Amino acid sequence: MPDVPQRPRLLEQVRNAIRRRHYSRRTEDTYVGWIRRFILFSDRRHPRDLGAPEVTAFLNDLASERDVAAATQNQALSALLFLYKEVLSMPLPWLDGLERAKRPARLPTVLTVEEVERLLAQLHGPRWLMASLLYGAGLRLRECLKLPVKDVDFGYRQILVRNGKGGKDRITMLPASVAAPLQAHLERVRVLHERDVAEGFGDVELPDAIARKYPRAPYEWGWKFVFPSHKRSVDPESGAIRRHHVYENYLIRGVKQAVRAAGLAKHVSCHTLRHSFATHLLEGGYDIRTVQELLGHADVSTTMVYTHVLNKGGRGVSSPLDRITASRA
Repeated sequence: MPDVPQRPRLLEQVRNAIRRRHYSRRTEDTYVGWIRRFILFSDRRHPRDLGAPEVTAFLNDLASERDVAAATQNQALSALLFLYKEVLSMPLPWLDGLERAKRPARLPTVLTVEEVERLLAQLHGPRWLMASLLYGAGLRLRECLKLPVKDVDFGYRQILVRNGKGGKDRITMLPASVAAPLQAHLERVRVLHERDVAEGFGDVELPDAIARKYPRAPYEWGWKFVFPSHKRSVDPESGAIRRHHVYENYLIRGVKQAVRAAGLAKHVSCHTLRHSFATHLLEGGYDIRTVQELLGHADVSTTMVYTHVLNKGGRGVSSPLDRITASRA
């Protein structure tokens, strides 16, 4: 009697379903993580034996006992909806008893132009280039990390961001002040790439089926990361030895150190530079639709938050104390 092929384990089925839809690696890891937590919360019972009441109990526990942010609870909900609809073919009914985590109305931290100058002055080499692109082009951290050489257009002074948040492509500017240092950096990176190829390495993981359609494409210079890692590593899926992009903590830690060295009291992260990019463009008189396109926001209401943090002090209202001081003067 022939052997019956074993059905993949649940989490492997989840990973396969996600990859068929070409979701990002980060989404894959996040969804699998939440599904694993749901199974543990439910005493290791199979999700096929559970349903809306157990999902609701898990999500309510996140909101009431774990006190997670609204975005975190929504992330867990998305993972479980995907599990039941796309993997188990058991779409969940509306979760009437769901206790939603409250989403606080918080404004983003924004640096002044002088504070950005102080911060960038504490960074050097690739870290300075990366932080300059976050602020000067409005890139997200992972968009900067995954940027390939071919998507930097020095002729038109623009950067093509592919597969950004929400799977969207967009074009943003390449700051003129960064062009020459970036070209010099790429010359050094190209030497590194040519050395990798000479030593039998030098390929890069390509999206979708491009590698099958163009077998030599993974070795081409244009597909290389603008900011490659200083060492090669083993791809956990294919086992291939490649030079990936720098790890995100490379810049995160660099920015934190620069914030301390610059003496900035504000809570600053890499994303603060993107917030500052948008706010300073609006301060410079650029219309909000232009800023929306450069940031890649699907809805202009997301961009509108920056109109509330413009450097106008109390939404442009003069303090009565200042009027008293002015009248005495």
